[in-house]
Amino acid sequence: MALNVLRQTVKVKNLLFKTISFRYASGVQPLGQPELNKKEIDITFVKANGSRIKTKGKIGDSLLDVVVNNNIDLEGFGACEGTLTCSTCHLIFPKEIFDILPSKASDEELDMLDLAYELSDTSRLGCQIILTENLDGLEVTVPATINDARS
Repeated sequence: MALNVLRQTVKVKNLLFKTISFRYASGVQPLGQPELNKKEIDITFVKANGSRIKTKGKIGDSLLDVVVNNNIDLEGFGACEGTLTCSTCHLIFPKEIFDILPSKASDEELDMLDLAYELSDTSRLGCQIILTENLDGLEVTVPATINDARS
């Protein structure tokens, strides 16, 4: 694995400049560096009233990240900020998409899903779904009500 060196100049209180150097493996994005070349895919959130919210999400982000980064108005969505302590980012996937999701639900996610309203066989928590290219064009249903398991 090749190591690269990142040098970054930091301005502190408009007076001091400091050069920071550290090593990171090739292909790994250094902390604090923007990921400018991340590919975006199309995603549609379908609300219970039938309204559709079309947006884009970056490969490697979670569906919770997509909602937050695009300021999508889904009341209460992601209340625990992806820490698997609530079920507010509960989403329902079409069966054919559910079957190809990049990961299976962990025991912790299944415990939270047991507390979600409108649970289905294809329910997952959006904070646990990481976007991949094969999810381009995803349409996912947002349940009408949420249950914050922390309450």
